[in-house]
Amino acid sequence: MPQIDQALEMLSSQFFWLAVFFGITYFLIGRGMVPKVMGTVQLRDTQISEDLAAAKAARDAADKQQEEWKLRENENRANAQGLIAEAKAKAAASSEAKVAEAQARLDAQLDEAEARIESAQSNAMAEIEAVAADATRDIVARLAGGEVDEAVAKKAVKEALSDA
Repeated sequence: MPQIDQALEMLSSQFFWLAVFFGITYFLIGRGMVPKVMGTVQLRDTQISEDLAAAKAARDAADKQQEEWKLRENENRANAQGLIAEAKAKAAASSEAKVAEAQARLDAQLDEAEARIESAQSNAMAEIEAVAADATRDIVARLAGGEVDEAVAKKAVKEALSDA
């Protein structure tokens, strides 16, 4: 059959050109494009690993700075607490000094007031004794009709007041 003979001829020619185009395509892609793609992939992998290393270094540096900051913060807090305690102690000492000064002033005023009261009480007692002695002399004069010496009346009033 001539169609089959002709098909074999035509197919062999097509297989030949198919192999030629596949070979050309293989060499163009395999030798020209694949190395460029692989170079780009390798460059990308290198860039990613460098970026990861830089990120790790930055994180480590940030952690170190954070630790240093925490240490400084703790030192500052301790210093602030010390200053507060010192200020409280100074304020307490100042308050105690002011309270002691005020207490001394109040004690002096109290002593002065007690002295004035004692003086007023002595004066009042002297006046009471004088009035009582006069009243005693008047009562004796009216009731008994006699005169009592002023010194005797004062002595009797003093004895009566000391017994009471």
